[in-house]
Amino acid sequence: MPHPSKLVILDRDGVINHDSDAYVKSLDEWVPYPAAIEAIARLSQAGWTVAVATNQSGIARGYFSEAVLESMHQRLRELVRQAGGEIAHIAYCPHGPDDGCDCRKPLTGLLEEIRQALGLETLADSWMVGDSLRDLQAGEPMGCRPVLVRTGKGRRTEAKGQGLAQAMIFDDLAAYVDWLLAAGADSGD
Repeated sequence: MPHPSKLVILDRDGVINHDSDAYVKSLDEWVPYPAAIEAIARLSQAGWTVAVATNQSGIARGYFSEAVLESMHQRLRELVRQAGGEIAHIAYCPHGPDDGCDCRKPLTGLLEEIRQALGLETLADSWMVGDSLRDLQAGEPMGCRPVLVRTGKGRRTEAKGQGLAQAMIFDDLAAYVDWLLAAGADSGD
């Protein structure tokens, strides 16, 4: 069974793949950062559990279907598997900002889904990696350690400078994984 201190939860758009202000609406538009795929595989190979928590309001907005989203996630899983890694769970929110759900980040519903899917009592000491403040805010009440990456909307988030006092900041997912694996950060340092 996974241990929270060896769990990394990733936002998707802007962390694993290129983001778009016009939404990533098709498999063709879903373009992964090659270094991110390799970074996920390296985490897996080093004994870490990797999960994904992603807001996908494009479904509620009618831009794409859940079937199209699943094709993107299948491709993500395939690429990570081909690189020698695994994604333990992908949680997504299909709702729009005004739908009143409990899963859309910065709310904690997606992380709660991941916690339950992985059979964990807590997510305390796990890592929440995102490119926006709402990603980090979702992890905060769950006890996750916040990491901001500068890819996607990350540079804009960093420039605003709000809510990042506790966050570690890295250029991209690969740089964070380099640090994590070198630091043996599961000791809570």
